Amino acid sequence: MNISRKKINYDINPPLRKYLHDYDRETKLPVTYADLQHFTGSFPRLDRAGRDTLWQTVFYEPSSLRELSTGLSEVYALLKTDGDLSFSEHLIADRIDYCRFGNSNPFRVRIVNQYNDNYDYFYVKRADASRVYGLELEHILSPNRINYLVYRDSLIEEHIAGIPGDDFIRHHLNRPHLNQVRIAKEFVKFNERCFARLLGDMRAYNYVIDVTPDFEDEQYRVRAIDFDQQSYEGRKTMYLPQFFKDNLAIVQMCGELLTAESVRQYQTEERSLMARRVRTARYRLKDLIDCMRADEVSTPEKVLELKAELNRHHRTELFDRCRSMGDVVRLNLQIMLLGKKR
Repeated sequence: MNISRKKINYDINPPLRKYLHDYDRETKLPVTYADLQHFTGSFPRLDRAGRDTLWQTVFYEPSSLRELSTGLSEVYALLKTDGDLSFSEHLIADRIDYCRFGNSNPFRVRIVNQYNDNYDYFYVKRADASRVYGLELEHILSPNRINYLVYRDSLIEEHIAGIPGDDFIRHHLNRPHLNQVRIAKEFVKFNERCFARLLGDMRAYNYVIDVTPDFEDEQYRVRAIDFDQQSYEGRKTMYLPQFFKDNLAIVQMCGELLTAESVRQYQTEERSLMARRVRTARYRLKDLIDCMRADEVSTPEKVLELKAELNRHHRTELFDRCRSMGDVVRLNLQIMLLGKKR
């Protein structure tokens, strides 16, 4: 399966900027992505087993670091407490990591509470329209709420906790206590969510498994953590996690543990839940899709390719009427969630 080596970054246009302002996603930030780029050196960040994580811990001149730490603590307050700075004096940004891998080249900031050494993370990325649409669709259509902020060309995202999918498959999937049927069910539902809203590139390292202890067992939820490939690629299979080879172990487990009828049941359950979320947030979703329909978030060639593939998949010709990728997303949601094929 071939994925575009380097996705085009799309600027946030004025209608989308207005949407972000109207829904309290835009605010002035004391530190931007450009400010963090002025580091003076770095060294590789290794995991507990000594493997390269593809992240580098960066360092700055002492005077710059003091200013950055204060500003980043304020950014954390804006993200978590709507700008209440009353507690920020005991917060410090004690580590900043940078990743050259992928499209967004993010910075990861670790914020530490100096009273009890508890820490949390957030990410500073280049603001890209595709990523913003992906975050908003996740917030509206999934069972997960997403917290992020935008300022000019900077995007601030909160950390999404969970076990990275590739680590989970490698170290947890075959543990005796694991409820494999529940994992299989959640992967089917995750697969359905991604395809309905056309979120691509859900390879194992682009999602996490959120494990919640229950009174008799464990509950699981598969959560996307990377939204760069929101409705960008032209091939239908790019929006179905089941077709990525590093998800093969979970896909095989689904085939062994779930009957075809069970799979259809879980797909229907997820589409019904998404349809309810659409009804609850229909005005917000309409505002977002209206921005997306008038925006450019993919190439004309990829739009044409995806229209043809979705026509074949849904056995319709309605996608021929779509003029933009936003039109394609809108129609795919209508067909999958509302059953509209006329």
